Amino acid sequence: MSGSVAIVGLGPGDRSLVTPAATAALDRATDLIGYIPYVARVPERPGLTRHPSDNRVEVDRARHALTLASEGRHVAIVSGGDPGVFAMAAAVFEAVEHGDPAWRSLSITVEPGITAMLAAAARLGAPMGGDFCALSLSDNLKPWEVVTARLEAVLRADLVVALYNPISSARPWQLGAALGLALEIRDATTPVAFARAVTRPDEALRVMTLEEARQAPADMATLVIIGASGTRLIPRGPGERPFLYTPRSVPAGR
Repeated sequence: MSGSVAIVGLGPGDRSLVTPAATAALDRATDLIGYIPYVARVPERPGLTRHPSDNRVEVDRARHALTLASEGRHVAIVSGGDPGVFAMAAAVFEAVEHGDPAWRSLSITVEPGITAMLAAAARLGAPMGGDFCALSLSDNLKPWEVVTARLEAVLRADLVVALYNPISSARPWQLGAALGLALEIRDATTPVAFARAVTRPDEALRVMTLEEARQAPADMATLVIIGASGTRLIPRGPGERPFLYTPRSVPAGR
């Protein structure tokens, strides 16, 4: 087949953080597919047809892209952050596995981007300097019981945890439940960071204790990082946010 699909990560928001490879893939595209706000981040140009869609149609979006590519179009599917982290890359390959066998002969590439947890970590210091994991609190695609089982496991393993999709209007209670579970396992003074819209004009960063975090506001643009037992705060001057880091070394027996 002569068409192609590029699954492109747009990074956290600042255009300077989009990789040159991602930019080149967007420049080659004849068609642009993605969630409405992500499509809006790509400048319009002659010869580019835009196909924005709602947030809960990932596999349908992927099928649309693969159908266009099978007709000879060069399609770019865009995701915020990295397309392989709770984003469109998995949806595309799911559609390929269960869809038209001819789609397997298409040129399909993934152009990575800076995901939210890495952008947030860079702003804060080095909170994921040791072992860490990422979890999505959304139960749209998996049962809440699975979410909590996985969260409990990584909390007991003493990993730093980055929580994606922490809260929404349809899920107003889940972040509080997750932090409540964390309080059963980790010390109440454990550092927690709330990083909202990192690198965008409305960026907001807050560092607090796990006890304080249960009352902190958040939304779908917020990433929450729960520190491990070794995560440290380095105080700074008045009015300055402390540096947050997790040493790579772990004492024996911890």
